[in-house]
Amino acid sequence: MTFTQESAETLALKALGWLAANDDLLPVFLGNTGASEADVRNLAGDATFLGSVLDFLMMDDAWVIGFCDDAQLPYESVMGARAALPGGEQVNWT
Repeated sequence: MTFTQESAETLALKALGWLAANDDLLPVFLGNTGASEADVRNLAGDATFLGSVLDFLMMDDAWVIGFCDDAQLPYESVMGARAALPGGEQVNWT
């Protein structure tokens, strides 16, 4: 599945909502990013921040599986969406 920035932001917002509803995982996300709950609300429309949401989610396969199963999305959709957001482009070192 190919993502536009808009469709990637939509998926990342769903992931953010999933994180916010997870009482065990939200504090881990906040601690990892250094963001407060107010920061999350204020930055929810920022494409770079949404990229960090997907970066965090991809730190653990269980989180990707949990989110994708809940949202009924293919597991690879998180990585595809991340690639469409700022900072997610693949680097070619050759």
